[in-house]
Amino acid sequence: MNKKLLLGDEAVALGALHAGLSGVYAYPGTPSTEITEFIQMHPLAKKRKVHSRWCTNEKTAMEAALGMSFMGKRALVCMKHVGMNVCADPFVNSAMTGVNGGVIVLVADDPSMHSSQDEQDSRFYGKFAMIPTFEPSSQQEAYDMMEAAFDYSEQQCLPVLMRVTTRMAHSRAVVEVKDEARPENEMNYNATAANWVLLPANARRRNDKVTAQQAQLEEDAEKSKYNLPPSQPLQGEGKTPLGIIASGIAYNYVMEVLNTSPWEGLEKVAILKISQYPLPKKLVRQLLESCEKVMVAEEGQPFIEEQVRGVFESQNILGRLTGELPRTGELTPDCVAAALSALGVTSPLATREGLGVSPLVAARPPQLCQGCGHRDVYTALNDVLKEYENPRVFGDIGCYTLGFLPPYKAIHSCVDMGASITMAKGAADAGQWPAVAIIGDSTFTHSGMTGLLDAVNEKANITVIISDNLTTAMTGGQDSAGTNKFEAICLGLGVESEHLHVVVPLPKNMPEITRIIREEINYNGVSVIIPQRECIQTFKRHAKERKQQK
Repeated sequence: MNKKLLLGDEAVALGALHAGLSGVYAYPGTPSTEITEFIQMHPLAKKRKVHSRWCTNEKTAMEAALGMSFMGKRALVCMKHVGMNVCADPFVNSAMTGVNGGVIVLVADDPSMHSSQDEQDSRFYGKFAMIPTFEPSSQQEAYDMMEAAFDYSEQQCLPVLMRVTTRMAHSRAVVEVKDEARPENEMNYNATAANWVLLPANARRRNDKVTAQQAQLEEDAEKSKYNLPPSQPLQGEGKTPLGIIASGIAYNYVMEVLNTSPWEGLEKVAILKISQYPLPKKLVRQLLESCEKVMVAEEGQPFIEEQVRGVFESQNILGRLTGELPRTGELTPDCVAAALSALGVTSPLATREGLGVSPLVAARPPQLCQGCGHRDVYTALNDVLKEYENPRVFGDIGCYTLGFLPPYKAIHSCVDMGASITMAKGAADAGQWPAVAIIGDSTFTHSGMTGLLDAVNEKANITVIISDNLTTAMTGGQDSAGTNKFEAICLGLGVESEHLHVVVPLPKNMPEITRIIREEINYNGVSVIIPQRECIQTFKRHAKERKQQK
């Protein structure tokens, strides 16, 4: 075994490679992006020619992974939590098809919304789809679980959902890794068409089988080495005063707090660790029957807490729903320590007073980079729109969402990937004019093209700005699927050539850009303007690379 200092994302990636990975399929999204980037750069992946190119969106990624699985090879799908919504259709149906080669769907949730629109908890997707779920509590487990999850996927003929969160994905720890990687699976033709063709008759049969599997999945969770039975029972007669159910990285926080502070009453605590689902009800019952009250510490929504309340109807279940732990946002060792102190396991280091952010720390909101082309786009757009009464600009997901902030204050909405075009169309349907959509290049190919087709088909009175910086900039400069193809795509979708413009967003071109924006707003129909200039960050990177090559 070798020891390496790895991010949680890197531990996942290396674990997958060492488990015989043949392909990773992903769309970049923080905090999951580093998994694919690590695989792209790893010598073993290059030697084995592991597929690692970015996909257009999460749905195409999931479907391509199923195709690789159909041929018997192991595939990894990576995304952030809101990307799970995009791939929900093939993900849920993948339980019905089953797998041939193992499939792991890695979802990185973002509690506290560091770079996201919501605090979605992806464990609900695993339960909803009847798919087993793994949730590592450490970087070591993240590495180890990859091989275990691939093996389990092939054993049960089901995909496996693996859920990490931001702090797990983006924190480092020493990880012991194997000296040698498992060989890739050989391609085979063992996939049964009757399972993979989801005609109603086939789907009903598969649904019965997958439903029947749930008892075995739960029994496996009861015996899993990643689920540790209640520890530290109170000696003698009577019940242990406090039990703790801790899952994923929250278990890490609980153990960090209990192992590093001069706690009093530690002998009065029993701990159950859960990192594999379905919920191991026997282990939970064992803890409940031996404890006077139980606190659930889990990152995200009260997924375990609600199930425990519903199944066991106990009044002594504490956690996010009862206020001992915060209802929203990330957990921290501080809030776990405060909750334990309030429940009688005390430490002089843990009080409810003094927790939180110091008022002396000034907020530093993000802003568009100096030299960013989006700046010139918003300057031109604002210059034109001040001539109109009640204009509305519908934004999208990307760096350019920062156009909502001063000094631009240029957009009025940002809901999900691709929503700018369809929302602008809906507003125009309601009678709004001007209705402008602004969307980035990667977001346009991810989810914007179908909205533009709707708009073209109905000749909606909207102006669409595809702000093309030649990369997926917000997540670090990954390849953008539509680079150098946007004019052809728009023409293919039916945009009239005389209302399709490519401009270069620079101050010297401002008169031309404002003229075009004004003319197209006044055109009664769909028009598309493509401001095109490379992201300043990738420009600097490429310039440095060119200099090094000389």
